[in-house]
Amino acid sequence: MARKKKEDQQQELLELPAQPVLNIGMVGHVDHGKTTLLERLSGRWTDTHSEELKRGITIRLGYADVTFRKCEKCEGAKSYTTKEKCPVDGSDTIPLRKVSFVDAPGHESLMATMLAGATIMDGALLLVAANEQCPQPQTREHLMALQIIGLKNVIVVQNKIDLVSEEQAMKNYGEITSFLKGTDFENAPIIPISAQHRAGLDLLMQAIDENIPTPSRDSAKDPIMLVARSFDINKPGITSEKLVGGVLGGSLKQGMLKVDDTIEIRPGRTIVEKNQQVWKPVTAKIVSLNAGGEDLESAGPGGSIGILTSLDPSIVKSDQLTGSIVGLPGRLPKVWNELVLSVHLLQRVVGTKEELVVEPIKMGETLMLNVNSAATVGVVIELRKNKIKCRLKLPVCSDTSSRVTISRRIGNRFRLIGYGEILEKL
Repeated sequence: MARKKKEDQQQELLELPAQPVLNIGMVGHVDHGKTTLLERLSGRWTDTHSEELKRGITIRLGYADVTFRKCEKCEGAKSYTTKEKCPVDGSDTIPLRKVSFVDAPGHESLMATMLAGATIMDGALLLVAANEQCPQPQTREHLMALQIIGLKNVIVVQNKIDLVSEEQAMKNYGEITSFLKGTDFENAPIIPISAQHRAGLDLLMQAIDENIPTPSRDSAKDPIMLVARSFDINKPGITSEKLVGGVLGGSLKQGMLKVDDTIEIRPGRTIVEKNQQVWKPVTAKIVSLNAGGEDLESAGPGGSIGILTSLDPSIVKSDQLTGSIVGLPGRLPKVWNELVLSVHLLQRVVGTKEELVVEPIKMGETLMLNVNSAATVGVVIELRKNKIKCRLKLPVCSDTSSRVTISRRIGNRFRLIGYGEILEKL
């Protein structure tokens, strides 16, 4: 009897909860190997949108879950793997953590998508290609974005070392250390790998285990979920009796959600009332919860989850509810049609090859604002010293004092120029 109990306890140690415990972002310049690395770790290719496959770049946020494991018989980096059997000696491995990876686009025109994804990240891997000079424009922009949103745990991944000589790799390594100097990530580990040839992945997994801890969360608070994706999973031609509701994907920042809970989604959807376009919160029922490919009865703060709702699929399709906040009815933050921000501008524009000075924000200027997982456009309607008031094209749901990233149109792209905090009034 005692032996059976001990075996059951050992089995519990070998099983992890279905829901991942944290989100790790994959960020960096376009074509530096983010999606390839994620495929090597997870076995899943996250670029599935038709345009992504055609153009070879990430357009929307991609997701994949990975369980990191360890062999007790091996030492150092060689003990880390994602396989149930150790690749070195064939023995059983012990699961450490299940992690959600968020693959953010690196293309300059998709910065808003990257910024939206960054808000659900607990840590990040910044990929730098060894065969290109460092920093590239979006390498600099993504690092600044991580610094602005307050992300602390970053690992720099020097990828594509198979394409350069040892001398070139060391030169690139020096460029990376010079680039990081003076930033919040000056002491971040730099791990050389070749994702294409799976070289150095064990060292990377060890660095993740040692440098990106699982954050403490509060599941007792009212649930707040940031929606990063919304979509319709019904296939064309499906019969009405098999039709299912729309799906929301994202991450719970706090609290718990359960199957059969009634949820509210803000800002919601737009409707026309008295010839005016207005936004109305949406309520729905949770039909099912999914994380890590498994159905759950309840979900708490941690990695990415999917919610199958009772909503008409047409309401959620094509990411229409991306940027929304999910919670209990009447318990969500305020919806803002105008934002008052205390502004902190950078000295230089981030993401351009030229060294451009950030000029003061002007009256009537159009800015791109990212708050939580939402991206919206705001027109400046009032100015004060270090404060602005913007009328929003799309409303946002957020608490007062939340941090907002600010981008300005320079040429034909929005470029990161600073950040602000939401105030109640000017």
